[in-house]
Amino acid sequence: MANTKNVNPAAKKYARSGIIAAVVVIIAALGVWAVSQSSRGGASVASSLNEVNADAASGADLRLAVIRMDAIQTDAKALQDLRKQKEAYETKLRDELTKEQKALEKEKAEIEKSQDVLSREALQRRVVDYQNRVTQLQRELTERAQSIEVSFQKALNEIQEKHLDPIIEGVIAKKNLSLVIDGRFARTGKNVQNLDITNEVVSALNKKVSTVKMEKPKGF
Repeated sequence: MANTKNVNPAAKKYARSGIIAAVVVIIAALGVWAVSQSSRGGASVASSLNEVNADAASGADLRLAVIRMDAIQTDAKALQDLRKQKEAYETKLRDELTKEQKALEKEKAEIEKSQDVLSREALQRRVVDYQNRVTQLQRELTERAQSIEVSFQKALNEIQEKHLDPIIEGVIAKKNLSLVIDGRFARTGKNVQNLDITNEVVSALNKKVSTVKMEKPKGF
């Protein structure tokens, strides 16, 4: 074992460099709506409202429906299959990470054993090479994890634009609906029939498409 009382400064520097334990990249897109108001003088509220007519939809004319998008994401076959594809790529990336981690741990142990044998310059070069490997591995794993997410989001958009949106529009037309509300934000009372169209949308989507192949991420 190495003598812990006389540790080379280069080895101390090396000891502080950690080995990557895991790489998990989640990309979340958040839309922010901003409304600005000018402080300059203009028309009064009363005169501005002259542009607004008094017509409004009445209850007898409205045909409403609720759709639970979270249930569609969970129950639709195409989306279930897409998640499995993503998980397969993530599993492969984790397996490669474990393999690389073991190799780095082995190299770390070898450096520790050689710190009393190698010259200061030689040890420093080896430590730098090790740190460069750790940095390069971290960069590559991050880029590949991001690539998985990009391919997944691209496939999601394809499902929505080519399959889900047309089905929802078709259901709206067939039922002559005036308004469809996201069920995650709706509160309904009892004895409301034919309000939730989620299961019908899922059934139609499953009939239209059961799988969408995820584009192979970069680095795989």
